[in-house]
Amino acid sequence: MTAANIPTWPILTVDGAPRQGMLEDIIGLAQAAEDADGNPPLSEQTLVNLRAAHLHPNSLLVLATYASDARLDSDTDADEELAGVAVVSFPRVEGHPGVLELVVRPTYRNQGVGSSLVRALQGHQLPELRAWSHGNHAAAVELAANAGFIPVRELWRMRQTRAALEASVPDIVLPAGMKLRSFEPGHDEQAWLDANAAAFAHHPEQGETTLEDLQARMAEDWFDPKGLILAVRESDDTLLGFHWTKVHPRSGKHPAIGEVYVVGVTPAAQRTGLGKALTIAGIEHLHSLGLQAIMLYVDADNTAAVSLYRSLGFTRWDVDVMYAPAGQAESPE
Repeated sequence: MTAANIPTWPILTVDGAPRQGMLEDIIGLAQAAEDADGNPPLSEQTLVNLRAAHLHPNSLLVLATYASDARLDSDTDADEELAGVAVVSFPRVEGHPGVLELVVRPTYRNQGVGSSLVRALQGHQLPELRAWSHGNHAAAVELAANAGFIPVRELWRMRQTRAALEASVPDIVLPAGMKLRSFEPGHDEQAWLDANAAAFAHHPEQGETTLEDLQARMAEDWFDPKGLILAVRESDDTLLGFHWTKVHPRSGKHPAIGEVYVVGVTPAAQRTGLGKALTIAGIEHLHSLGLQAIMLYVDADNTAAVSLYRSLGFTRWDVDVMYAPAGQAESPE
């Protein structure tokens, strides 16, 4: 199919919170894409933003295109199906760019859906926009290039198998005067928010987590307080670091897998070995659940973290790529 005969799809634009039916459609579309590709096309933060958009005016821009049942090669009775969606999350802190994630249903790919969504987005004049491609599949690379976007950041997905775990992970060695315990809902929320903000002061994607964001994650089916491991000072229970683990349930042909979700160490405890101890503690927790593999995300240019994870048996598995307009490549964050 040439550019001349690629169809243009009608785009529905929602400035703010999508209606409940559309939200359910977006979640279903994301699941269909993940089942096909093995990568979640929408980040967890984007899903949180979609559910909480009614609390934050001007925080979202959603562009969607629906297809009637007549365009499907199926015998379903559905009147309409969401063929593709683009979600732009705007920052809550001034000066940070909006972030785009775009997904097309597998049955509607190579039919102009992605191109139609991108053209509609370009009409909104968002020059500072950044875009994530989860898995960075060939179609996403081509779509980004055609839109004048270039790669500015790589986020590696690394994986450790159970065999590598048993061979590579050493014992936990905590700094003197510290102990580990589980997160206590109703007690530790503010302490965790403070520690997270301190640990990720220069990482806005994580450091700006709010109580609403935390509560949204705690409300998810996957949340387990035993999997949020805290490192505290023995003398006064001051929170100095944490390792939040996560278990992704089996999805279609993809087995359940553990995740090193977030490891954070406050400035007061950095360079003490606490980060490594917490990482190992979380890995051991996931191992105790009988999982066959564990994964994590890490910036490709974070050489210290990549080196640590490799020493623990992790290898590069996949990559997410952030794109920006070519003229903005010098300032990706």
